[in-house]
Amino acid sequence: MNPRLAAARALAAVLSGKASLNSALPAQLDKVEERDRGLTQDLAFGTARWQPRLDLLAAHLLQKPFKAADADVQALLLVGLYQLFYTRIPAHAALGETVGCAEKLKKPWAKGLLNAVLRRAQREGADLLASLQRDPVARTAHPRWLQKSLKAFWPEQWEAICAANNAHPPMILRVNRRHHARDAYLALLAEAGTGASACRYSRDGIVLDAPCDVRSLPGFAEGWISVQDEAAQLSADLLDLAPAQRVLDACCAPGGKTCHLLEAEPGLAQMVAIDLEAKRLVRVRENLDRLQLDAQLIACDARDTTSWWDGTPFQRILLDAPCSATGVIRRHPDIKLTRQPEDIPALASLQGELLDALWPTLDVGGMLLYATCSSLPTENTEVIAAFLARTPGARELDLATEAGLRQPHGRQLLAQEGGHDGFYYAKLIKIAASRG
Repeated sequence: MNPRLAAARALAAVLSGKASLNSALPAQLDKVEERDRGLTQDLAFGTARWQPRLDLLAAHLLQKPFKAADADVQALLLVGLYQLFYTRIPAHAALGETVGCAEKLKKPWAKGLLNAVLRRAQREGADLLASLQRDPVARTAHPRWLQKSLKAFWPEQWEAICAANNAHPPMILRVNRRHHARDAYLALLAEAGTGASACRYSRDGIVLDAPCDVRSLPGFAEGWISVQDEAAQLSADLLDLAPAQRVLDACCAPGGKTCHLLEAEPGLAQMVAIDLEAKRLVRVRENLDRLQLDAQLIACDARDTTSWWDGTPFQRILLDAPCSATGVIRRHPDIKLTRQPEDIPALASLQGELLDALWPTLDVGGMLLYATCSSLPTENTEVIAAFLARTPGARELDLATEAGLRQPHGRQLLAQEGGHDGFYYAKLIKIAASRG
């Protein structure tokens, strides 16, 4: 299959609200030649990254918008525009190959339309893009609701956040401290000719000078390293783990933090890791097995404690709550297409329900670390404020990190170009049992 067609079909599913790129793209990648898979991924993710800007450009080039049934043609046009303005693909190849895909969609009528619009974009697109820069949606390549939210919450940082969201993320490793100290592994990378440096905030983090196949790095198969963003790595130390503790990792998939907690404290009495869907726990088990670690995995709704909790309290809980993922847009750019403003209050409500449900499972004197990969205070400091107000036995603790910005509650890490993702942490201690 032509990589442009494969990328367009995956994007059409996203534009139609039927899938994310992570779920739609693999099936399309299976249909292209091995040598074209990298190009297909770049076309799909790159088009999603710049879609808000490209969509505005397309609206100026088209006489009328596409019908809902023609999301595949719309996606193909966006893929064509992405090639013209954001890749080194020769214009004649971008035009010819993209237009030719219309017949594979069984929509030959679209060939003339795509050809005309893309040729006009080739002639006039640079000037049109320049004129569109007055619109913050085009300038930041973020949907209007998100651009306005970021500007309202982060008036001094919002443009830097958008720039970081549009940048390619660095590749960051987590060194397994059961095998090596970070400096020792940095020395191994240097011997192998791989440029890298220590992360600023995570004691186990290493950022590579350039992304590579992780399987080519020293000791990957043996469990010496994992790929994990620096912000996510902070949870292991923020939880203040100690031997003989019983620990719960709620909403654990894909298991990066589960594994890190076990690496950080080999003497834990038990690690229980739960997630809503059994199929998501398959990846958790794979990660545990590669690192030669073990945890009790349970597929369940964390809120329904009667279905999974045995009544023995936990001394530590990590709640990496479902969220808008607005802090990791650079890794999942289709969030710009799939996330809607009405999702945010619904997510905040779910986050509050999870806190309320898990709190009774925490031992008196135990700690709960609340985390999200959201950049929106609605899901973060506001959720914690509301929980503390309705939970007399809960108190907030300071976080032992300089990462991010202090908030009324917790700390907010904003996405950094070349650095960590957007993330949020707040730490709570249970000073008294709930009175029921």
